Formats: sequence, C-alpha cells, structure tokens
Amino acid sequence: MWSDHVTTPENSSRVLRERAPSSNMPCGLLNLCEYETHKLVKIKSVKLGSMKWMTNGIILMFICIMLFWNQEYQAYDLVVSSVTTKVKGVALTSMPGIGDVVWDVVDHSGPSQGKNSFFVVTNVLATKQQKQSKCPETPQDGRLCRSDKDCEMGYWDQRSHGVQTGVCVKFDVTRKTCEVAAWCPVEKRKHPPRPALLASAENFTVLIKNNIRFPAFNYIRRNILPEMTDTYLKSCIFNRRTHPHCPIFRLGDIVTQAKENFTEMAVEGGVIGVQINWECDLNPLFHRCLPKYSFRRLDEKESNRTLYPGLNFRFARYYTENSIEHRTLYKAFGIRFDVMVFGKAGRFSVIQLVIYIGSTLSYYALTTVFLDWLIGSRCYSREAKHYSERKFESIQDQQECLLGVSFVDEDKVRLVKRSKKKSLQKVKPISFHQRKDESTSFKAMISALQTPARPDMLAQNGSEADGGKGQSSGTPLLEMPRGNCPSWCQCGCCPPSDLLEEQLCCRRGRGRCLTSSPLFPSLVLSRHTLETMLLYRSPLAELHEEAHLRHEAYAQYISWRFGAALPQEAKPVMPSCCVARVRAEFPSPDGQYSGLGLRQALRPS
Repeated sequence: MWSDHVTTPENSSRVLRERAPSSNMPCGLLNLCEYETHKLVKIKSVKLGSMKWMTNGIILMFICIMLFWNQEYQAYDLVVSSVTTKVKGVALTSMPGIGDVVWDVVDHSGPSQGKNSFFVVTNVLATKQQKQSKCPETPQDGRLCRSDKDCEMGYWDQRSHGVQTGVCVKFDVTRKTCEVAAWCPVEKRKHPPRPALLASAENFTVLIKNNIRFPAFNYIRRNILPEMTDTYLKSCIFNRRTHPHCPIFRLGDIVTQAKENFTEMAVEGGVIGVQINWECDLNPLFHRCLPKYSFRRLDEKESNRTLYPGLNFRFARYYTENSIEHRTLYKAFGIRFDVMVFGKAGRFSVIQLVIYIGSTLSYYALTTVFLDWLIGSRCYSREAKHYSERKFESIQDQQECLLGVSFVDEDKVRLVKRSKKKSLQKVKPISFHQRKDESTSFKAMISALQTPARPDMLAQNGSEADGGKGQSSGTPLLEMPRGNCPSWCQCGCCPPSDLLEEQLCCRRGRGRCLTSSPLFPSLVLSRHTLETMLLYRSPLAELHEEAHLRHEAYAQYISWRFGAALPQEAKPVMPSCCVARVRAEFPSPDGQYSGLGLRQALRPS
C-alpha cells in the first residue's frame, strides 16, 4: 500500500514531541511522577442542569431517609442472654379408675425440656397397678396368632411393650396374641381423653427472667426492670395495653396471643414459642432498652397433616404392694414453651457514619448514567450524535487498521477495515462520514485561484472534451489501455499492483478519472501552490528537492478529498491513479518510492 513518509503539521508536531529532550530520570521513576485526570464536557443547558440538581436532590433525600430510618450512623452489637422460668398453678382432676388427683407444680411441670424451655402437663392417660409378669400383647402393637408356632421367643420391636415368650394366648373372646414378659397389664388406650383433664392449666402463670448483655458496649440489663417493685410483680399479669413489660404470663394468654385455642391444644399438646426482642438505643439522649414480647406456635397443629401430632411423654409412680413392686404409668400430654431471645443494641459511631456516607456517594453516579443515557438518546435532542462526539473519543485497537476511502462519485467518505482477501476497491464499508472542509483546503484553494493561468492548465481544460486525456506540465496522463487495465480500476488510469491495499481507484463506477479535473493540477500538482503551502507551514523550508513537493502534493490531496471527515485513528488512502499522477509530476531520481498512508495517518491542517 502507498505509505511514503509525509510531513504534515500533525505528524511533524508529533515528531518534535518525540525528539524533545527528556529528563534523565529512569523510565519507571518518570512514570511515577505522572498524574492522569478525566476529561469533562460542560453542556450549558437549563434543562440538563435542572435535571441534574433534581436527581441529586432525590438521591440526597433518599440517603438521609435511610440514614435516620435504619439508624446507619450507629455501631451495633448482638445480645447475649440467659433465661430462667418458674411455673405456678394447682389443678384438681378426676381420673377414671384412679379418682381425684391434685396436680401441683412438681406434678404438672414434668421433666426438664432443655435450655430456655418449660413444660406444662394438660392431659393424661393412666395405666394403674402394673407389675412385672406375663400377659398378652395388644393387637395394634403386636400380631395375631393361632398357635405357639406363630410366636418367636425373645422377639421384640419398637412397638412392643415387652419380649415375646413364644406362647400364643387369648387376648379377648375372638382374638389371640403372642404373650410378652412386660409390665402388665400393658398400656391399651392410645387416644387422649376429650376434653383435656388439665384444661384448667390455662390459668397457670409463669415468671420468665431474662438477663441480657451487649459485650461490645459492656451493657447489662434484665426484663425485670429497675422500677418494678415486689408489690407490682405480685399483682401484674402481662397485657399488651396495661402491662406490656410485666414478666409474669398467664399460659392461656400466651396461647391466645399465638392465635391458638388452649382447650383444643391441651388435648394432644404442642409447642409455643415465646419471643423476647430487645431493640436498644444506647445513646444518652435517646436511651431506650425495653423488651418486646411476641408469641407463635412452632409445631404442626393439624392432626391430618402429621403422623405424630402434639407432644407427650411417659412417667411412672412406683409403690410396693404385698412385697411386689407396682407402678402407675402416666402418658402425659402437654405444651412446651420455648423462650427465644433476639436483640440488637446501637450506639453512635463516627466511623460507621463515615462508612455509610462513603458508600452512598456512589449513588450520585446514577445521575451521570441517567443524563448520559438521555443525551445519547433522541429523548432529549435529535442531535444526539453531536453530544456523543464531544463526550466520547473512539480509539481502535492498534492491531485493527481502519482505512479511509474517498470516491469522486460519492458524497461521503468511507471507513473500511483492511482485508487480506479483497482489494481495497471491493471492501464493504463499516461506516460513512460526511466531508468537512479544513482551513488548509481553503488556503490551498485561494492559492490555486491566485496562480496565473498556465498553458498546461489550458491544455488540460481543452482536453476535457477528449475524455480527460490532456497534459499538465508536459506530463501525459497515465491512462491504461482498457485491455491492460486492472479489473478493479474504473477510471482507466490505475497502474496494476499485486498488493490488495494498493488496488484502489478514484471512482466507484465507470467514468472520468479524478486526475482529469482542472482543479487537480492546480491544487495538487501546481508548484506555486505546493511551495506556498510549504513556506506557510515552515518559512525556512528547503524547496529544491522534488520529494518535498511530492509529499506536500500527497498532503494536499488528502486534505482536499478527506478534510476532517475521518476519526482520529483512521488512515486515509490515496487512489492508485492519483499517486501515479503525483509521482509522474514529481519523480524520484532513483525511481524508488516507499509508499503512502498505511503506517502514517495523513492529517494536514
């Protein structure tokens, strides 16, 4: 491709910068002494300015609301707690086969259910006068038999009440079951009585003592508040309206607050969660640290949704009769209450405030994103491209060579990619750009118009009737015979070339060559014009070398045909016919040329 070195104002200034004396600092140390900043584009618009401040105001309002609503200016710590409970209540029940039984705290509280939990018995199944002997197994827990062969001595499973003896005995008039060695008689009834025997347990009370600590702030507190007296605690019962902080609770009220019916729940039992939430503000001016109680059921209450509904356990009371140990077996149903403590304390922290403000400053980038989108779309202005060109500067990868092509029979300049398979004449454009005349072209035009008429120009004008085959400065146009003309040439004046980058004509379709235009010799080939432009740029330039005029002719053509239409990274390319015409006018003494345009961006100004 044509890549002869051309000195233009732009590349000459670049060369001067490259050759300028630099500091003696090492390269790595010199890079450390550099500072980079962003390029800003100021658009003077009342509409955009109003949108910017309105959007920033909305973001600021949102930040302030979140700051005070979530108290983001505070440092927080989670609660560490311990819980103890004490249940009080007495109930009298009439149990079938046993009679009246009084249930006090020792009886109805049951065994310990674990940390932060307590249990209250609400219903009972009793099997009295059990002793260790041999008796028939119940059919629902064992299996029916016809003879001793159906029973296996020593066998038991998870549903058995004892160990089989290997004997088949009568259970009732119609059925036989395997005999077991167990506490006899075995437990037969499976379903608890309705209504529950201890339904009056809903009037029992429980005192919940909760001690908390926030280690980060070394703060200690308990739910029995300092202002509560002994007289107050003896008379108060928790109520959300009248006594919202009383630590004594009625069991029926707890179940009701959990949106359950105590009478129904007492039949099979269940699990209720007592939640204590501490939300504390430890700032002296707004000090507040009080417990908040809430309740909910934790287990599945629907019997038809689970195989083992409710909650129960077994215990026995032993006694001796006629030197034989007996016991009464109780299957107790009840409600377990799990006390769960949650809490968080906050105190003002400058560090947290600074972190929050720093993290929310990024929200202001939304204003830039919104306005940039608005400017880049047609929602704001139809001249969106004008703003985009001012704001964004496109730079292509150095490995991807973008070339500019200008055809005389087209109004716009093409931007194409270098191809390894197609000639430059046939490569499809990736974009079109409108020509913009530069000041250099205008100055050259004035210089050309002020140049005296020359015979060769008159001869050139007179030869237009003959298809543009005149002469300039005595040098004939290099029109090729149509038989020898390359296939990609449309004007008939392009010399053949094996390089795809050099296979470019001045025309897209068949017609006259650009070099046949009267302006071409005046603007591109005129010595007077070229010398004037060289002296204009460099008043002390040497004009005696043909190479200087040839390079200036290249620059004049590119400034004339491309102007400022191409992006900064694109490289304009001269047609083969025009390069040949310039070289014929200003030949090299040794006939050697180094090409033009591919390795240097020719942008004369």
